[in-house]
Amino acid sequence: MTGRTVAIAHWRAQDRWGDDKCRLARADHGWLLVGHARFRDSNGFAALDYVLRCDENWHSLGADIAGLHDGADVSLRIERCDDGWQVNDSPQSGVGAVPDLDLGFTPATNLMPLRRLALQQSDRLSLTAAWLDYPRNRLWPLDQVYARTGVYGRVAYSAAQTGHETVLEVDPSGLITLYPGLWEGEVINAAS
Repeated sequence: MTGRTVAIAHWRAQDRWGDDKCRLARADHGWLLVGHARFRDSNGFAALDYVLRCDENWHSLGADIAGLHDGADVSLRIERCDDGWQVNDSPQSGVGAVPDLDLGFTPATNLMPLRRLALQQSDRLSLTAAWLDYPRNRLWPLDQVYARTGVYGRVAYSAAQTGHETVLEVDPSGLITLYPGLWEGEVINAAS
């Protein structure tokens, strides 16, 4: 089932040529992110379609990514198992069974931690995500912190292993509208 649409985001890359269109949908098992990323990087042109599955509590269950990158086929199936994550049935060492998947080529996957932050009492959410090092197609642990800034719609973000720190602008849906230096966009929320 493709689910009932909750919101649609359209982002434009700020650091290169590219865009990403993503649909957030309510599904039987929880949530779906269905997106279409198009970008040009040092390896050439990429046209990637992705579907990310989450449970009711905004924890990642897995993702499928398919398309072309520099003329080569891309086909990835990423799954969270009891003992960790797998990419195309290959166990990913060093990641463990962390509940978040970060697809590095799209801002869509910041949604899950942002939704959990919005639901909790604390102003800070610390987590480790399984970060997809694309196009190497390997998962690595990425320690992240999301923290309320006190300004509505703005959340401080940091990632330990990359040293990246910024303030994200976030739509009430939980989808990002500005990731400074990387992505900017708009979100259309579906009518209730």
